[in-house]
Amino acid sequence: MLRAIDFHGLKGVEFSKGEYTALLIPEMGANLVRLANTRLGAEILRTPGPGEIETFRSRPQVFGLPILFPPNRIADGRYVFEGRTYQYPITIERERNYHHGVLKSEAFLVSKARETDREVMIECRYYANAGNDAVYRDFPHEFKCKITYRLTAEGLEQEVVFFNRSETRMPLGVGFHTPLTIPFAGGTDADYVMRLAVGEEVELDGRNLPTGRRLPLSEQFSKLRREGLQVTGCGPIEAGFTLREIDVDGKPFRGALVEHLRTGARTCYEVDEQTTYWTLWNNGGQVPYCCPEPQTWTTNAPNAADPAAEGFRAIDPGESWRTTFRLYAK
Repeated sequence: MLRAIDFHGLKGVEFSKGEYTALLIPEMGANLVRLANTRLGAEILRTPGPGEIETFRSRPQVFGLPILFPPNRIADGRYVFEGRTYQYPITIERERNYHHGVLKSEAFLVSKARETDREVMIECRYYANAGNDAVYRDFPHEFKCKITYRLTAEGLEQEVVFFNRSETRMPLGVGFHTPLTIPFAGGTDADYVMRLAVGEEVELDGRNLPTGRRLPLSEQFSKLRREGLQVTGCGPIEAGFTLREIDVDGKPFRGALVEHLRTGARTCYEVDEQTTYWTLWNNGGQVPYCCPEPQTWTTNAPNAADPAAEGFRAIDPGESWRTTFRLYAK
């Protein structure tokens, strides 16, 4: 099934395949605001309700699959690359930081949409140029961002591609502020734990910026690699981590999973080799979601002592870069 719908005043695209149903809002960052597994009764992502649309418009990062470009924070909203200064507005006054980028709120175009026996595919595109001031003003590169969703009986695959259409090398850092619903299929917060492919903890200062120090995992966060950690109905969590695969069912797993301890049902979020860093955030711990946020670079990487070691990269003129994610329940 593939159809256009009205979603509380926003133009949406609803689609389903097998046991999965999804809802995409192209005009808000091509955000996939709903993914559900109907057999399990599992709502995988946090979806805005009828009374939350204005919140979604102002804070799209706490719903669905919002793209962060660049991800997380930039100290003082400023960095220098190849002699060019990039200056962004301060969005967190108390920290003097810029955060989360603007693509999450920009309107994408649906460039392709088709259904076959195997999958539903929807492709969305955004073009940044001198006539598109919202992005180009602070990031003066002409580029194209393409986000493609493929829904099959196995779940959702998301591909993100950036094309550098400018004449200079384009800095690139991408992340997703993914709020996974907990509880996702009944029960209480205590029935659920999250496991996450973390390696070391990245020490953060009072501005939530990395200090440059890597720390061994605390006893609390070591649970993310082992039996799992309760991340909702608990205290606040805001932490940064390097990525290291964990073992799940005897296989290496690169991502996050949330498990219902009584039923064994899981929601799973897999990332590829482009992801090198996680931010884990539960918005105070008393909300029905927690965000394992995959990032291609460490927070504030452009200002690090060794940016390349923190995942900072650039795309040459005429070149492209891509990353893929998978999201499913079982």
